[in-house]
Amino acid sequence: MKFYVLTVLIALNFALKGQIVKYSNEFLNIGVGARALGMGNTGVASTTGAYSGYWNPAGLLKQRSDLEVALMHAEYFAGIAKYDFMAATKRIDSNSVAGITILRFGVDNIPNTLELVDANGNVDYSRIKTFNAVDFACLLSYARNIPKLKGVELGGNFKIIRRRLGEFGGAWGFGLDAGARYNYKGWQFGALGRDITGTFNAWSYNLTDDQKAVFAQTGNEIPNNSLEVTMPKIILGASKTFLFWKDRISTSGELNLINTFDGFRNTVIKSDHWSLEPAFGVEVGYKGFVFLRGGIGNIQKQYDALGTKEITSFQPNFGVGIKYRIFTLDYALTDIGDRSLALYSNIFSLKIDFNKKPNK
Repeated sequence: MKFYVLTVLIALNFALKGQIVKYSNEFLNIGVGARALGMGNTGVASTTGAYSGYWNPAGLLKQRSDLEVALMHAEYFAGIAKYDFMAATKRIDSNSVAGITILRFGVDNIPNTLELVDANGNVDYSRIKTFNAVDFACLLSYARNIPKLKGVELGGNFKIIRRRLGEFGGAWGFGLDAGARYNYKGWQFGALGRDITGTFNAWSYNLTDDQKAVFAQTGNEIPNNSLEVTMPKIILGASKTFLFWKDRISTSGELNLINTFDGFRNTVIKSDHWSLEPAFGVEVGYKGFVFLRGGIGNIQKQYDALGTKEITSFQPNFGVGIKYRIFTLDYALTDIGDRSLALYSNIFSLKIDFNKKPNK
């Protein structure tokens, strides 16, 4: 009850300062790392090292090397949208780790037809120009063990966001994430408060009078400078690993519960103020060298083609991974929610451990 009241107070505070937008900054919810993507977009409890800046900054403390670097490139919607991820994490001492994560999601070379018709009313295709719609994010992460709280790890992100719509406008945004993990008898429990204080995007536009006239003539709304607020999201997770056949075979599973507070969503459990979406993934490994993964995510309620019956839809994901010395190469077959098999993407990610410590 106290948490619900706190959420309502935060929402009222945001309403006084800016417009709360559902699905704001959604490019930050796509997911990174082919391991997590192959496991149904789960990772809050089991994430380690360089991917943790995104999934849960408290997981930075699980990296066993002095320095980790991770890279990923993905293309969605048949190559129209490109998504890039890069992260580096550095162990400061035995109790703390810091890192930086860079994300870019962009659609390039979009035709600009605002000046297609000249002053005499003639269509002139040579007047078509192109522009890019690009979203950037930089996450500055820090995690630390709490010696007095055995098994508790805490971490946080300071988030800088830059969004650009060609020469027409853009936004700067800032926010905070907070993460925690707890280890209890082999179980890993994780919690991530994404945009925990609300993330504010200040939008500004630079449209000429002629461009505004085209918007008005074509029945489009003329955008105005505004402040957009991304509401907090709470993700809870639990993970467990089991060993078999003299520890040669490992089996891991993770369940994430995604809680949103920006209004009604078509999730499994929903209300006017709170929605809950589960995601589940499994991983089977052999000798810590090769891994096979699967998961189910994006579980939604929707109507059938006739619009008469509500059905439950979900997105199955698959993946494999290889870990050899300092290199970890992962692959996933996934997409970001359109559920069209023709638009599933092949995702590869690479992680490199520098100065890795030997197993104890």
